[in-house]
Amino acid sequence: MERLDVKSKPLYKRSREWYERRGALLTGELLLVVLLTLVIHAVETLAYAVRLAGIRTGKLAVALSLTGIILLVSRTSNLLQGPLTGGLIDSAVLQPGTPLEWQFHLILAGAAAGTLLAILLFPTMVFISMRMVSRLEAAGSIPLLLRQSVSIDKLKRVKNNVRFPRWEMLKRLRVGGIPKRLLLLNTLVTGIYTVGVLSALYASYLVPEHSRAASQSSGLINGVATILLTVFIDPRVALLTDKTMAGQTSLNEMNRMFGFLMLSRFAGTLLAHLFLAPGAQLIAWYVS
Repeated sequence: MERLDVKSKPLYKRSREWYERRGALLTGELLLVVLLTLVIHAVETLAYAVRLAGIRTGKLAVALSLTGIILLVSRTSNLLQGPLTGGLIDSAVLQPGTPLEWQFHLILAGAAAGTLLAILLFPTMVFISMRMVSRLEAAGSIPLLLRQSVSIDKLKRVKNNVRFPRWEMLKRLRVGGIPKRLLLLNTLVTGIYTVGVLSALYASYLVPEHSRAASQSSGLINGVATILLTVFIDPRVALLTDKTMAGQTSLNEMNRMFGFLMLSRFAGTLLAHLFLAPGAQLIAWYVS
């Protein structure tokens, strides 16, 4: 990689050139990838709000069907994000000296920002989801729900449903009763899932002679994360959900569970920054 000649230039000139080079690298393509990453993680985190709305209304099955529709936004963003992220690799190959790792850290910052945004919007999304679940039951289908709910007048009234997290909500969060291993595992799985594709792409840049093998390894990484999520995390959440629906556990306990799951997801997106370079080096070693 091309490096700046740090010895032959004064500090202020080196600092100016550093910012100019990075400013030039903040292209529209990179910013679009960051925005799509933000949307993906915000939507995936807000899916908790729809499930909680189903528990509160006693219509969990209806809420889960609505969750699948909402997650389509995340999957569509994923389809758009993939080619754009691969384009960053192509640009880095054609332009030696491109700080690709720095660009990937910026993308990971978008993941953390999206998760944090979802946490701030969580009370609002729960309130809106409760109304959407009730309307979906009355409408009978998603197309009819959209037809009845999406209008200029109703979109203007969305601001009346805004609810922000209150300090009392944070004070009610206590780890007691919630398995700490579950939260740690959710943090770890989120970190792996968040960085899997980026580490694989970065590895393909580090070992261009094995670029295809490195880039394809992201499926294996995300597969491991999905298995851990399915085997260890989802069953615990489902068990607590059933207990709450049966009246064996209070709704406050479920609120706390989702609160800590969101916070652990946010911690996982931060942990992904530490996984990026070591993960890429490990993949590069494995495929070489």
